[in-house]
Amino acid sequence: MTTATATSTAPIGLPMTRPGFFARCENWLDERGKGAWIGAMVLGFIFFWPVGLALLAYMIWSKRMFKKSHNCSSRRSNRHAMMATSGNSAFDAYKADTLRRLEEEQTNFESFLTRLRDAKDKAEFDQFMDDRATKAALSKDDDAANEPA
Repeated sequence: MTTATATSTAPIGLPMTRPGFFARCENWLDERGKGAWIGAMVLGFIFFWPVGLALLAYMIWSKRMFKKSHNCSSRRSNRHAMMATSGNSAFDAYKADTLRRLEEEQTNFESFLTRLRDAKDKAEFDQFMDDRATKAALSKDDDAANEPA
């Protein structure tokens, strides 16, 4: 029976190191979402208030309090995997060009969505103003018709 050694190698040939205790705790909390972070902070305040305060400060500093998504660690590890070199310079150049192009397309799409939302907001506002003007004109006509002659 064979056993895996602790010194396996990463894809680029460097030895992999196991993340430290705090990094493992951070990843574990990230996998469980913002609620886990808040729970850990509350427990920190209950058992030893400086721990809760330190967690609160870290959550604010790292912007974990304000993120909408909870899988921060998977995005961070995916980003790291995308930036790792393969050892083949032609492939790395192709990958960098493709990632640049995809980021540019994402930026263009996000700006398109922003323009689309702005156009929708403007159309809704224009409709509101038209309805308001129509109601004002109708009420003015009703006031003129109800006045004694």
